[in-house]
Amino acid sequence: MRLRALLDTDALGLKLLGGEDELDRTVRGVMTTDLRDPSRYLSGGELVLTGLAWRRDASDSEPFVRILVQEGVAALAAGEAELGDVPDDLVVACARHRLPLFAVHESVAFATITEHVVRQVSGERAGDLAAVVDRHRRMMTSGPAGGGPDVVLDLLGSDLDLRAWILSPTGRLIAGPEAGGPALPAETCGRLAAEHLTATRTGRRAPHRVLLGGSTYSLFPIRSTGRSPQAARDVRETVLSDWLLAVEADAGDWAEERLDLLHGVTQLIAVERDRRDAARTVRRRLAQEVLELVQTGAAPAEIAARLRVAAPVLLPGLGTAPHWQVVVARVDWDGGEIEGGPVAQAVLEEILVDPLSSGPEHSDRIAVAHTGDEAIALVPLPAVSTEHDGSESGILADALLESVRDPLTSGLDDDGQLTLGVSATVHSAEGLRGALEEARHARRVAAARPGRVCAAGHQELASHVLLLPFVPDDVRRAFTARLLDPLRDYDRRHRAELIPTLEAFLDCDGSWTRCATRLHLHVNTLRYRVGRIEQLTGRDLSRLEDKLDFFLALRMS
Repeated sequence: MRLRALLDTDALGLKLLGGEDELDRTVRGVMTTDLRDPSRYLSGGELVLTGLAWRRDASDSEPFVRILVQEGVAALAAGEAELGDVPDDLVVACARHRLPLFAVHESVAFATITEHVVRQVSGERAGDLAAVVDRHRRMMTSGPAGGGPDVVLDLLGSDLDLRAWILSPTGRLIAGPEAGGPALPAETCGRLAAEHLTATRTGRRAPHRVLLGGSTYSLFPIRSTGRSPQAARDVRETVLSDWLLAVEADAGDWAEERLDLLHGVTQLIAVERDRRDAARTVRRRLAQEVLELVQTGAAPAEIAARLRVAAPVLLPGLGTAPHWQVVVARVDWDGGEIEGGPVAQAVLEEILVDPLSSGPEHSDRIAVAHTGDEAIALVPLPAVSTEHDGSESGILADALLESVRDPLTSGLDDDGQLTLGVSATVHSAEGLRGALEEARHARRVAAARPGRVCAAGHQELASHVLLLPFVPDDVRRAFTARLLDPLRDYDRRHRAELIPTLEAFLDCDGSWTRCATRLHLHVNTLRYRVGRIEQLTGRDLSRLEDKLDFFLALRMS
């Protein structure tokens, strides 16, 4: 803003005492001081406000003004509250050094002037940044020369003093300021993503404000540039795929101009978001082609030929014969009116970025297709030593969800469930059909578990847990009632603790000594309880079949 604009604002009560020819100077900030030497706090372009407490006699004015001029301040405004009229020696010193001088009426608080200057300067800087953002948007839209979202975040930092980060819906840090403070911790990223997803699902108007660790963050959604804001879409279709912009500031009292600016920034970032999504087209097509060959029973040689084409794209520099894993994901919403396949595809692509990333060039190398309501990822892995079967290498089901469970649970709210299944590692095209079925079976095991976000791996398919989720409820109830109800009734009447005794006995593999020690019982007391269990149920706990029946009944109860 110009000094002339300050003089023309009646509410500020400024009176010009000298420097009329310098009123076109630009004001870049404001500072209040009564120090004799404030140079360490000046950077140039400030309007300096002073109550004149530094002045003891007329000789103090000249050195004070000289310091201000050397530091490049725009003007000096002296308050009349302390000395009445502004001293002539100060007027003369300012005239000598061509420093504009204002008198501030005693009825006007310095805070009023400060607030006005800050508001005007900030608005103008925001306008300048908006022009830069608009130019950058045109550059990014026409090609990759714009420099990506990091440039936009740097502009926010340098022009508006705003620290900002771009996060994925799982809390993965996509971009952030290169300087200006410590990095945003992963835990904070996850919590911000969870808060954003919760606010989006509950329909709260953006920006969403969050207080974490003593800092306030404002969260702005980043939506696809190809999506009309007026389009009537179910938020569940995109809530698990849209990025967000987290700004370390409280946007609750921002002017509309600044909010509009941040909205423009999110649109600019969305261009990069769409570009990255488009870059996945080749990988998605490769995955779709391989999946169709596997599901239609194509010959292994034909599948192997397609994999040889896919390997250099998905795993550059690591050979043409990698090993593979298959990951199957499904997102189910209550009511079933939302198509789950595209949602599961976006989630699976996001989840698989971090566990596979060994650097920026390999951070997005998986291929995900979707068919019906499920998404299927073909995950390439570097070939492991032939002395191993590969089952211990690759990705693990629990590791996929370790850092993203909370944000995804917030996005699913109370009406959605995400389930994942992970196959073992296979070494050739012949193994892909079995890996796909294995991953699907594992996902069904995960779907039978409580919770909004669940996963299961191929290791669990060799256990009874594969069978139990698919036993019909009426069969479960009949089986457990026949074996356990007599024991429960006896425990209720006599407080005999037969059920806990049975659980401990089976857990100790039928060892009388270890079980008695665990329960703090004499062995004879334990033998009495086990005998009572056998008498009430008509079973013999020395027989493997009866032990297995009790074990399954306890697991299903």
